[in-house]
Amino acid sequence: MLDGLRIDILTGRDAALTEVLPALARLRIEVFREFPYLYAGSLEYEQKYLTTYTRCPDSVAVLARDGEEIVGVSTGLPLQAETPEVQQPFIEHGFAPAEIFYCGESVLRRTYRGRGLYKAFFQGREDHARTLGGFRWMALCGVVRAPDHPRRPPDYAPLDPVWERFGYRKHPELITHFDWQDLDETGASPKEMMFWLKELS
Repeated sequence: MLDGLRIDILTGRDAALTEVLPALARLRIEVFREFPYLYAGSLEYEQKYLTTYTRCPDSVAVLARDGEEIVGVSTGLPLQAETPEVQQPFIEHGFAPAEIFYCGESVLRRTYRGRGLYKAFFQGREDHARTLGGFRWMALCGVVRAPDHPRRPPDYAPLDPVWERFGYRKHPELITHFDWQDLDETGASPKEMMFWLKELS
């Protein structure tokens, strides 16, 4: 229990992960509509995307529950199970994908932020990677938005200091692009994504 909330950890080997995919899809759409992602997604696409984790037995989903309701999730899987656009920047810069565990995303409903859940999210993924063995690096990525982006809220606080506090460091040379439709766009367009790394001890 954490401040009245429960942390559950599921892996790709657990049938229960398939059962929670609809709830995770709804949560992703809710949170990623916010800046900096501004994501205009669909439940159909999200549920299809999330099957990446059910198809990979070594994936992990760290769930935060308030009662039975899922209010946050943090996911990860070996980089080798990810798409070529995620792996390629590492290959180009001499990293071995087999040595990297990739943290897919952490999404948390706004009203539950500031309650220490990110620590549980990071610890859950890193402990899972250690249990699997063979990983030297943890990696995550974030979207790059211009400081003067017109939809940047005045009170927006980037997660950079949080990631740094947990030992992750920005690698500007590790860049990829993901396509999605922003809320104010009529179609998908490429978004620049920068990776962060932490050496797993």
